[in-house]
Amino acid sequence: MNKQTDALAGKVAVVTGAGRGIGRAIALAYARAGAAVVCSARSRNEIDETQALVAASGGTASACMADVGSHAAMQALFQHAVDVHGGVDIVVANAGVYGQAHTVADSDPATWAETIHINLIGAYHTAHAAVPHLRARGAGKILFMGSGARHGTAPGMSAYSASKLALWKLTQVLAMELHEHRISVNELIPGPVKTAMTGFGTLTFAPSEWVKEPDDVVPMAMFLATQPDIGPTAQSYSLMRRAG
Repeated sequence: MNKQTDALAGKVAVVTGAGRGIGRAIALAYARAGAAVVCSARSRNEIDETQALVAASGGTASACMADVGSHAAMQALFQHAVDVHGGVDIVVANAGVYGQAHTVADSDPATWAETIHINLIGAYHTAHAAVPHLRARGAGKILFMGSGARHGTAPGMSAYSASKLALWKLTQVLAMELHEHRISVNELIPGPVKTAMTGFGTLTFAPSEWVKEPDDVVPMAMFLATQPDIGPTAQSYSLMRRAG
């Protein structure tokens, strides 16, 4: 395998939403850096494809279908990581949805709540299930995928924006709770990326905004995964060109 570095050799990374887009790009990059990667998503076909791409390059990966909306599924995911790869060192909570683009008055309550459930409660499920395994390793890293939507006000995006603002507060609080265990918790804000969620970049963004490819998010994800155990925590790292 043509590894970029051995920076993650011996590490086990669990990446949710790894079947495509940013999650797949991060999973492939971590494997190139020597990590064993657990690729998770709701679609079996997509995570099998990601695993196959890692394997074709000589890397180590497994696929575990799981829905972040289910706490039991997240517990099973991290047990899979322990059973197959021996533990958990890095968690990338990447799974998320945009939800409906409607005003509050015109929104569907069930869909609004589902957006909150996946983006916020799903991230909580992921972290809650991961923490015991990270503690068992004596250190670790949790990376939440944030959004610039938490900074600004976008009509029609109330559920998504609210979920990401709350996720940032979860990042800060959890970081303080886990500091004594040498577990860092940080947020990465990719900004607009050409994925299925953005119509592969066809949504309208500010003219000055950098509309990225998934691989453009990788260097920041790699930076955070390779920081010292006592490195940055409760921090937000943004690839946006504007605050919101």
